[in-house]
Amino acid sequence: MKASDLMVKALEAEGVEYIFGIPGEENLDLLESLRHSSIKLILTRHEQGAGFMAATYGRLTGNVGVCLATLGPGATNLVTPAAYAQLGAMPILMITGQKPIKTSKQGRFQVIDVVDMMRPITKYTTQVVSGDRIPSIVREAFRLASEERPGAVHIELPEDIAAEETNATLLTPSVVRRPIAEYKAIKAAIDMIEAAKSPVLVIGAGANRKLTSKMLREFVNNTGIPFITTQMGKGVLDETDEKFMGNTALSSGDFVHRVISRADLIINVGHDVVEKPPFFMENNGKKVIHVNFETAAVDPVYFPQLEVVGDIANSIWQINQAIDTQCKWELDFYSDVNKAYIEHRNVAENDDRFPILPERAVKAVRSAMPKDGIVTLDNGIYKIWFARNYPAALRNTLLLDNALATMGAGLPSAMAAKLVYPNRCVITVCGDGGFMMNSQEVETAVRLGLHIVIIILRDDAYGMIKWKQSDMGFGNYGLDYGNPDFVKYIESYGGKGWRIAAAADLQGQIEACLAQPGVHLIDVPVDYSLNDETLNKTIRTLSSKL
Repeated sequence: MKASDLMVKALEAEGVEYIFGIPGEENLDLLESLRHSSIKLILTRHEQGAGFMAATYGRLTGNVGVCLATLGPGATNLVTPAAYAQLGAMPILMITGQKPIKTSKQGRFQVIDVVDMMRPITKYTTQVVSGDRIPSIVREAFRLASEERPGAVHIELPEDIAAEETNATLLTPSVVRRPIAEYKAIKAAIDMIEAAKSPVLVIGAGANRKLTSKMLREFVNNTGIPFITTQMGKGVLDETDEKFMGNTALSSGDFVHRVISRADLIINVGHDVVEKPPFFMENNGKKVIHVNFETAAVDPVYFPQLEVVGDIANSIWQINQAIDTQCKWELDFYSDVNKAYIEHRNVAENDDRFPILPERAVKAVRSAMPKDGIVTLDNGIYKIWFARNYPAALRNTLLLDNALATMGAGLPSAMAAKLVYPNRCVITVCGDGGFMMNSQEVETAVRLGLHIVIIILRDDAYGMIKWKQSDMGFGNYGLDYGNPDFVKYIESYGGKGWRIAAAADLQGQIEACLAQPGVHLIDVPVDYSLNDETLNKTIRTLSSKL
C-alpha cells in the first residue's frame, strides 16, 4: 500500500480519534489517506491552536493527542505547543511534512531542519526515510509519548516517502505495567509518617495524570492527614473537603504556607519540578517523602530525604494498608489556618465594586459551574486567583498551565475539552491579551458546533507584567493596548456576545450562557489594582499572625 495509507492505519491502530491541524502541499498524500479513515480531521486556523488542542486531548484522556502541520512555517508554529506539552507532561504527537528527500527541484525553499529544531523540546523526533519504517516509528513515538513522564514526540514525513509503496505490516503494542515501589521504601515511608508530629500531604501534577484519586481519598479518610494541592494537582481530591488546607498558588507567604511551616513531615505526591515550588526546603528543616513515578529532580529548594518510586496509586495503597494512625499527631492548627483563609477570601468574593475584582469573578464562575464542569485558563494574573480560590471537586476540572505558562492556550484547550466531554459544561477564562493570541479559533469552535463559554477578563493591558513592572519600582511603559469590541467580534464569527455592567450580573450571565447552546463570549472589565496590596501585603500580614 501507499506509505501514507500505512501511516494512517498505524494511527488508527493506536486508537487515534482526531488529528488537529493545518495541512500543506507536502501533506496531501496523508490528507487523502485520512479522508478514507475513521480519524476525524479538525481543521484549525493556526498550528498553535492545533497543538494546544492535541496537548489538552492528551492531558484529559491519557492517550496521545495528534496534530499535523506542513514544513517550514507550519512546523515552526508547533514549537510553543511542543514545549507546552513537554513541560506539562501531556502526551502529544506532531506530524510535519517535508520536501522530497530523494530528489528536489526547489532548492532550500521553506526547508529547515525541523527534526533538529524539535530535539531539545521533545522526547523523540525523527524523519521517516522509508515507508517500511513507519510501523516501528509510530509505535515507538506512541510508547515514548505516553509512558511516564509523558510528553511531546515528532515525526517528519517527507512528501516523496508518503507517496511511495510499502509492504510493511503494523506492529502490535506490547503489554506494559508500571513498576511498583520496593517494599523497604514503603516501610521507611510508614515509619517516617508514624513518627511525625504534624504530617501533611501535598498533591502535585503527577498525581493528576493517572487514577490516583481513589487511593489518596482512602489514605486521607484512614489517617485524617490533611492535604494541600499545587496548581497542576488541583482536583485530585475534592477541594471542598474539610481536610483541604489550600493551594500553593504562591510559593510563600500565603495562609497555606503556615500549614507547611508547621508541618514536620511533607508527604509530597506527584511532585513535578517544572511547577513553581509549592514550598522551599532548607537544610536541617522539615523532612520530605517523595512519592512519584520517577526519582526526584533535585534542586536548591527540593532535596527529599526519602524517595518512594513506582506507580503512585499502588505506593499510597501499600502505605495505607500498613500504617497505624497516631493519636499523637497534632493537626488542629491546620484547620485554624484554613478557617482564617476562608474568612479573608469571603471579603473580596462579596465585594460589589465594578470593574470586578478577580476574586469575585472566581466565585461567580465556581457558583455557576456544576461539579464536573471544566474550566480552562489562559495565562495571566487571574490564574493565581483561580488556583487559590476555585475549589476543584474532580481531577482535571480546572485546567491551568503552571509549567510553560504560555498565553494563547485557553481557548484551544476549552475546545478540546468539549470534544472529549461533549456533555459537560466548559468555560475558558482568558485575559484580553491571551485571548487575542489565538482568537481566530473562535471560527473553528463555531464551525464544529461547540457549546463553550469564553470569559474575557479585560484590563486593556498585559496586566501581570504591568503589576511586576510597578512592583519593581519602574514607570508604566509599553504594556497598555486597545481592544476590539468583543461583543461585535464574537458575533462576526457567528457566536453570541455579552457584556456585564455590574459585578452582581456575572454569575447569572454565565448560567444563561451555559443553558443556551453556541459559542458565547462575556466581556468582563476587571480591576487588578488591589493585587499588590492583597497578595504581597495583606495576606502575608494576616497569615504571619497565626
